[in-house]
Amino acid sequence: MAPPRGLHAHVLDTLGQRIVDGALAPGTVVRPEDVADEFAVSRSVVREALRVLQSLGLVEPRQRVGTQVLGIGSWELLAPTVIRWRGASPAYFVQQRELLELRLGVEPVAASLAAATPHTAAVAAVAAAASDMVVACDREDSRAYLEADVRFHRALLAASGNAVFTHFAGTVEALLRTRTSESRDTITRWTRDAAARHEAVARAVGSGDAPAASVAAADLVRVTRDEFIAEAPVR
Repeated sequence: MAPPRGLHAHVLDTLGQRIVDGALAPGTVVRPEDVADEFAVSRSVVREALRVLQSLGLVEPRQRVGTQVLGIGSWELLAPTVIRWRGASPAYFVQQRELLELRLGVEPVAASLAAATPHTAAVAAVAAAASDMVVACDREDSRAYLEADVRFHRALLAASGNAVFTHFAGTVEALLRTRTSESRDTITRWTRDAAARHEAVARAVGSGDAPAASVAAADLVRVTRDEFIAEAPVR
């Protein structure tokens, strides 16, 4: 997911990344006049950036103190923007593990629900995306693979018929797109085994086999989680 453009977006993106990276530690007071001077922008541009950071839980205005940086316990960790910042930070592997563990609790249920109504457009989209992943493997086209992967998980969550799961698709997409900045081929580029696991989910959902769909989806996410755990740097 590419960062937004424009003066406001540049200030927002830079401050957000600094907070997530730890360059602006919790408790730090962000002074609008200092930010305006640094970026050569108006105070109104800074105020708008700070409002967005506040909506994401990264800062909070406090009387007689100013706008103060908050710790991770206050952040909107499922927001795509926060996911993008964390994905470009030293917390990359931690975020992958955390959200893959969350997906383990969501996507198997979504697959099971989708299998209950196998003849929908969303289920057809799941199958089409899985097929496109295989084609991308044959072509060794990592960009096409990623786009098909994003479509697969969006379609799977939508096919569940659960509005909350469908909303979660934005979080999953943001997480998948953070991988493009990571250089470890074993966990970022296409693999035929991974494509086959997506096909297994699509087949089970399309055949209306809810238990098999749940198991296949759990296997898909679990293997990915284990890859990230194995590749994470030792600290």
